[in-house]
Amino acid sequence: MGNVWQMIGTYAIVFAVGGALCAIAELLIVRTKLTPARILVIFLIAGIVLEGVGVYDAIFKVCQAGISVPIIGFGASLAKGSIQAARTVGFLGAFSGGLVRTAYGVGAAIVMSYLVTLVFSPKVK
Repeated sequence: MGNVWQMIGTYAIVFAVGGALCAIAELLIVRTKLTPARILVIFLIAGIVLEGVGVYDAIFKVCQAGISVPIIGFGASLAKGSIQAARTVGFLGAFSGGLVRTAYGVGAAIVMSYLVTLVFSPKVK
């Protein structure tokens, strides 16, 4: 029974963190003149900064998927790949490392979005 409560607690934390990030984005849309694209970039850069200063892993241990699934996790993954490649390959690795680390996820998103368009008929407005 203890595992069930631990799992429910984990889900609650993930839901709360993900919801808080969505609420922050919604507040930025409603209260500022920022476009959704600019807010997306802000969240991406936040993930890069959190990984760059070494705080992201500590936050991830607590928040798990609540912080890693949104675009903040993608930014952190880009930064982590660039940092690792720069350490192993050198200066040029900083440019390619993020792309190499995130290539599978981006490729899977492209393939899945194409499959969805085959099943459903998208309509252009």
